[in-house]
Amino acid sequence: MSISEKQAEVSVNTASIKGYSTPPRNADDTLLAELGYKAEFKREFSMIETIAFAFSIMGVVASVTSTFSFPLVSGGHVGMVWGWLIPCFFVMAVASSMAELVSSMPTSAGLYYFSAKLAPQKYSALASWITGWANITGQVTLVCSIDFTCAQMITTAIAVGSDGATIVSSGATYGILLAILFAHGLVCSAATNVLARLNLFYVIVNIGTTIAAIIALLVCSGDNKVSTKDAFTMFENNTGWSDRHVPTMCTDGWAFLLAFTAPITLDDSAAHISEEVAGAQRTAPVAILVGVFGTQVLGWLLFIACSFATASVTNLLTSTLPLPMGQLFLDVLGKRGMLAIWSFIIVVQFVTGAAQGVDASRVIFAFARDNALPGSHWWKRVNRRTQTPVNAVWLVMAGAAVCGLLGFSSAALSSLAGASVIGLYVSYATPIFLRITSGRNKLVPGTFSLGRWYMPIGIIAVAWVLFIVVLLFFPSTQTATPVGMNYAVVIIMGVFVFASISWVVSAHKWFHGPIKNIDDSISSLEGKEL
Repeated sequence: MSISEKQAEVSVNTASIKGYSTPPRNADDTLLAELGYKAEFKREFSMIETIAFAFSIMGVVASVTSTFSFPLVSGGHVGMVWGWLIPCFFVMAVASSMAELVSSMPTSAGLYYFSAKLAPQKYSALASWITGWANITGQVTLVCSIDFTCAQMITTAIAVGSDGATIVSSGATYGILLAILFAHGLVCSAATNVLARLNLFYVIVNIGTTIAAIIALLVCSGDNKVSTKDAFTMFENNTGWSDRHVPTMCTDGWAFLLAFTAPITLDDSAAHISEEVAGAQRTAPVAILVGVFGTQVLGWLLFIACSFATASVTNLLTSTLPLPMGQLFLDVLGKRGMLAIWSFIIVVQFVTGAAQGVDASRVIFAFARDNALPGSHWWKRVNRRTQTPVNAVWLVMAGAAVCGLLGFSSAALSSLAGASVIGLYVSYATPIFLRITSGRNKLVPGTFSLGRWYMPIGIIAVAWVLFIVVLLFFPSTQTATPVGMNYAVVIIMGVFVFASISWVVSAHKWFHGPIKNIDDSISSLEGKEL
């Protein structure tokens, strides 16, 4: 059967069954069976709920709050405004490429499944293994990073509320992290329909708080706002990257590039819950694109508001509060106003962590379903009552708690955040690279397709990932000290050394990529019924 004939057959079987404009749920399960998996979840995420999930997991105001120090150090006002906007175009290329892959193969296995199907047969299992471990590393460390930042937000509120009299210790902050992780474990263990409805609440709080923060910063800063020219063009290099033998333009340019590490407005969560989504071939890619674009627009508007409201970059960077954004709100809104908006930002950060917990648990479940993890038989179990992978949820929370021990070192904690992004970006780039190389003629397009543009968009996406990963390995300042060193390379290399040794020693003997857990006869039967 030719590629075009196969594409036509898949299109008929999944997009236009019995006159439905959106594939009915049994069509989703049939496509899943064709991909090799039986349906184990209830498909209770609608289009709007899936978009809400994708949007909530990126938590605009919480993300800007947690990464606000990056542009402050690397460019000041210019870093805030342009350091966010410029990368957005490249990030959208990555999102578009991922959306095409998800539309073609909507399964919770996601990225490592894509790599297995697009790689040369000889290297299929290895590509899947590398992508899977990179994604798991990013997913679990991101849960820890989000929840630790939530704990820091709480300690910031305590410090402001007590007028600086109460400074929470690292041990107490870790205790708050454990409490947040436990709460997220309970939430993420809920049934699919509960999770779907919760995300509608998440997105309302997320968007509402972001808009409120933008308005509050612009209105309440009053006459203390900087001029429009300064807000968009004032550059301050606070990185320490300078050399009297190198032109200032070069060192300032390098410092500005480091601001690009802040806009992490990308997520593949819609792929990982695609087995719980109705009309996944259409819904999942739409959710990815809408979620990323919406986060980029709101994030940029928020950074513009922050730039106008920032009277002194130096004062924010020298603040005793754990997060510079807290100091900005305190300066602009006063104590009561800051605590009011901050309480909502804490809620946004909490729900962002909850959504990320769901995402990470689905990755663990899928990788275990293909017997790629130690104790896979345990982690791939689906709870009979909730019909969700509860065991995988608690494995994620336990892993995040262990990672949280790095929080006793500020340098290690910062490196953990960088490591999570590197792990995720590597897992994004691998299947995209395979799509534009060995997998050019292997992909059967789904409802969303880039058509002939897949190649230039894919090249841009892979080039961007290579560029940003290199930046993420650099320390934020020119003079690296044990305290200010970026240890992301240690964390990432640790995982990749483990994965590599495991592959060479044993995994290559028993891991052969995604494993079918449904009989071909059942798949054929479902196809005939349709």
